[in-house]
Amino acid sequence: MSFFISDAMAEGTASVGGGWEGIIPLVLLFVVFYFLLIRPQQKKVKEHKSLVEALKKGDEVVTYGGLAGKIREIGDNFCDIEIADEVVVKIERQNISRLLPKGTLKGE
Repeated sequence: MSFFISDAMAEGTASVGGGWEGIIPLVLLFVVFYFLLIRPQQKKVKEHKSLVEALKKGDEVVTYGGLAGKIREIGDNFCDIEIADEVVVKIERQNISRLLPKGTLKGE
């Protein structure tokens, strides 16, 4: 039977170490994920939240759907955006992706 099963015996090769050697790579992996993924995402969320809170009537904005327009009315959760002459749509404030410089929409 020794032909199919090796007779390797692990005598005298006892491992004398704590569990720290196995935990260190996991800690390093978490630190890398924190600085490359988690921290930038938290910064982006914080910037978007401050943008949404600072919106006011008359601002020119772009939504995540690609609509560009001027804010006509703004409430706690929704705002009315005029995307063309006498065409007003109501969207959630959270769907505004960025603020345009004043006068951007007049040039089009």
